[in-house]
Amino acid sequence: MFSPALEVVLTIAYREATSRRHTHLTLEHMLYALAHDQDGERILAACGADLPQLRRDLDKYLQEQVEQFPRGQQKEPEQTLAFRRVLQTSVLHVQSAGRQEVQSGDVLAATLQQNKSHAAQLLMGQGVTRLDVLDFITHGISKVPPAAPLSHDGTGVDPGEADAGLGERGAATSRDPLSAYTMNLSERAARGELDPLIGRTDELQRTMEILCRRRKNNPVFVGDAGVGKTALAEGLATRLLEDDVPELLEGAEVFSLDTGALLAGTRFRGDFEERFKAVIAALAKRRMPILFIDEIHSTVGAGATTGGTMDLATLIKPILTAGQLRVVGSTTHEEFKHIEKDRALARRLQKIAIDEPSIPETVKILQGLRSRYEAHHGVKFEDEAMEAAAKLAARHLRDYKLPDSAIDLLDEAGAKMRLKMGRTAAGRKAAEAAEAEDGPKAPEPPPLEIT
Repeated sequence: MFSPALEVVLTIAYREATSRRHTHLTLEHMLYALAHDQDGERILAACGADLPQLRRDLDKYLQEQVEQFPRGQQKEPEQTLAFRRVLQTSVLHVQSAGRQEVQSGDVLAATLQQNKSHAAQLLMGQGVTRLDVLDFITHGISKVPPAAPLSHDGTGVDPGEADAGLGERGAATSRDPLSAYTMNLSERAARGELDPLIGRTDELQRTMEILCRRRKNNPVFVGDAGVGKTALAEGLATRLLEDDVPELLEGAEVFSLDTGALLAGTRFRGDFEERFKAVIAALAKRRMPILFIDEIHSTVGAGATTGGTMDLATLIKPILTAGQLRVVGSTTHEEFKHIEKDRALARRLQKIAIDEPSIPETVKILQGLRSRYEAHHGVKFEDEAMEAAAKLAARHLRDYKLPDSAIDLLDEAGAKMRLKMGRTAAGRKAAEAAEAEDGPKAPEPPPLEIT
């Protein structure tokens, strides 16, 4: 009943919910997957959606508004009523139209019928209506003029592919591959959106030394989950904006590769390679690009078709050999063993061990991040709270590593206090409203004297 393309979308939505430890599988997860799928991208773009903004809004919503399971609990997310209703509506629509398979456009049209859902509100906020979707998937009527799709070199339309139909092999996306498949960490750092890097001076210095090498200039951060590998990459982006960077790294920009977006919707042989080559071609136009690949071990096997060997690691090797594009990776000790088995890839990477910080170092990290969490939760954290978070996390959360476990404790405490203050404020406002409606409170009568 569901098309193979839509089954891929639903799988990505489920994995997104699972990876974020969300308790429910929502319409927002499905729209997030559609916004990274070729068919979904094409429909949304034709209906006038701003895809980069839509992805950012959805990512923010999923990050902040959806309930999560506690750490350590591995449970299946439950489908929301709206999620099930959209799938049922899509099936009924397809059956009434005499078609055999539910496509991405049918799901988008059904989503816009759920007016109260955040997914539908985001789409309607960008001017996307159900009629726009139906006009495009039924009659091919686009709300906006079509843009030229990306070619194999990322610059224009390949001959014979400009008129490829919806969901066919040659139809590529009509947007900048860097905005589609990467995140510019340098731009986020310039806007002050990244948390500051506290400590890690030696590791950061070693990273810059490797980046300044002529060959084998690709550092990879190796450490346990939660010790701050991604934070180090973000700290590198911030450091490169300062005035005293080495001359060789002046003007360098750090781009974080979104492997999930790169893989989403790649159903035909060569789709994945085209996307990645478009990203590399766009990076080649930059003065000093640095590509950060989180969980770089996932590149081994990523994008390989059944019976094929052309995975992301294979595509990266010649780029690392040429030395024109610097790559920074992160992985765990356990997963780095899989990279070491691929000797050709391992010898092009320079390992930097990222150890768990001590309790005093964790306290300094928490103090450096304190203002961010105070501003977010509207509370004040005392110095004693910083020390307690670090010590209690190290003592009781032994399955997780500092500083991430201590930061989680601080964040949880701030969230609980904010909710507690919110309930108190709500009760006070309710009392004030009742008093305004009933008039001033009458004075208490004098107590009766019993003789």
